[in-house]
Parts: sequence; structure tokens; C-alpha cells
Amino acid sequence: MGAMRPGSQILGTGAYAPERVLTNRDLEKMVDTSDEWIRERTGIGERRIAADGEAASDLALRAAQRALEAAGVLPTDLDMIIVGTISPDHPMPACAAYLQRKLGASQIPSFDVSAACAGFLYGLSIGDQFVRTGALKRVLVVGVELLSRILNWKDRATCVLFGDGAGAVVLGPADDDGRGVLSTKLHTDASLTDSLYIPAGGSRERLTAEGIAAQRDKVVMVGSDIFKIAVKNLTGASRAALEAAGMAPDSVKWVVPHQANLRIIANVAQRLDIPLERFVLNIERYGNTSSASIPIALDEAVRDGRIQKGDTVLMCALGAGISWGSALVRM
Repeated sequence: MGAMRPGSQILGTGAYAPERVLTNRDLEKMVDTSDEWIRERTGIGERRIAADGEAASDLALRAAQRALEAAGVLPTDLDMIIVGTISPDHPMPACAAYLQRKLGASQIPSFDVSAACAGFLYGLSIGDQFVRTGALKRVLVVGVELLSRILNWKDRATCVLFGDGAGAVVLGPADDDGRGVLSTKLHTDASLTDSLYIPAGGSRERLTAEGIAAQRDKVVMVGSDIFKIAVKNLTGASRAALEAAGMAPDSVKWVVPHQANLRIIANVAQRLDIPLERFVLNIERYGNTSSASIPIALDEAVRDGRIQKGDTVLMCALGAGISWGSALVRM
């Protein structure tokens, strides 16, 4: 899964966040919590919430259009669309199909990847393989979530954490200048499937009026399980991506981590021996946007000039499954 010579490179990035801002002070009026409690434990100050009429493909469209524009690529130039999401427009068909239609792309393969917060990295790795083999030339990879629709707004352990948003990249063949995807590492520990899941709405437990009343169609999380494994696994996957590329942590210019919890990120920084100042952080403004969090943060840092051409960027994420992964990219 890793290789020294890049096969694909990121040609352009894009992101979109809904206009509505939900602050910690707003949440104080909705659930038994406080701004201080949320900030201290998570680093989150506010998050974005999609408008009533907005669906996942709408957010994905805005992010995708910005990435395509930055890459100088037309929708009709695309060979594949991959969307990482656990909150698609409908259970079927894929969010990617709706995005494809809205973009006006050709009759190319488009599909969703369900790896929760690791969804974008899973999509990036899949797209990289297709371009690396020469099978495809242009792949759009999107991470999008409308987590506000699948949260129990009475559960203070989860509702304070998440937000809505979308981020995207366009992949194309790497040039001979060393820029591109250097390595990716993906993992799943299926022993922890019940630590972060949505109980009802699938074939195991169908949706009933009683289930909806009991919020069985909403996210359930055992936070202590996730925290413990997150630090260890994100550190391990990051080291593995570096080793696969034959690089040391001090060669990384920027780390773009999944924006789940500031304490998790600080612990990972310490273990990797990379200063927290070299981590791209926007959790304070967006909360945890799951599969959208890495591409949103990446786009932000590219557009404000922090991430420059030639910079080596490490990305890492962990989410339900428990699935996690990393990617090392020379921009």
C-alpha cells in the first residue's frame, strides 16, 4: 500500500462549510453542558450546521467545484468520483451518484466509502491506487458529513462534538518532481465495532416508531474506548506511513490530523515528537466533521499559504469500525 515513488498527486483542494454557526453557548441552552467544559475536554468552540434544505451532496458539490477549479479540471475530465460519508442523502443510491449528476460529470464510476472519520483517507488511498496503476487519470475524492442529522441532541457526550461540512481533492498522475502521495496505511480493528455505531436503520435492526422515539437511529459512542485507542493507533499509523516512505518525523512540514479532539491530537504530537505548532488545527471553529475534517483543514492551510508546493504533509484519522489510517503527501 506504500511506495517511495509517487503515483498520484493532489492537483487541487476545496472545502465548504454551512453558514449556520452553533456555539458552545448555544448548546448550553439545549443540553446540560458548558462552554468551559466543552473547550477543556475537546478544544471545540463552535461548529457548522447544515440548513434544512441542504443534503450531503449539496455540501459535497460546493467543495468539489472549488477543488476542480483549483486543479484546473472540468467535471467532464473526471474518471472516477469517491465520496467518504456515513450521512449520505439516502441509504441508496450513493451520495457520489447525486454529486456526479449535480457536477455534470460523464458516466464514470462513482461510489461511497463508509469508514466514518477515516473515510477521506480510505478514499484517497483507493484513488491513489487507480491513478498509480495508470488505469485512471483524474479522480475526485470527497469527504462530506451532515452529522447534525444523525446526532441525539439530548446526549451531551456526543452532540457537543460534531459538525457539518465537506472537503475535496482532485488526484492526477504525479510528475517527476517527487510531489505526490508517498504512502498510505489503512487499518480496521473490528473488535470495537460497538464502541461507535448507529444501532438502527440497517438490516440488523430496522427502523420503527419505537426505535426513533428511543433515538436508536442516532450515533452511540463509548468515548473512553475511542480516546485510548485513538492516540496509540494514530501514532502507529503515522509512523508506518513515514517508514514506508523512508522518512523521519522531522521531515514533515505539516500534520493535518482528523479534528476529533484537541487532547488526542496533542498526545499524538508528543508521541511523534512533532511540535503542535506544525499541526493544522481548526477544531475550535468546526468541531469534528468526521470524513470531511482532513480535507477541510488541508484546503484551509493550502489557501492561506501555510502549506506550500513541495511541503511534506502527514494526514491521520480514526473513526468507527474502528477504522484508521494515514497518508504522507508531498504537495
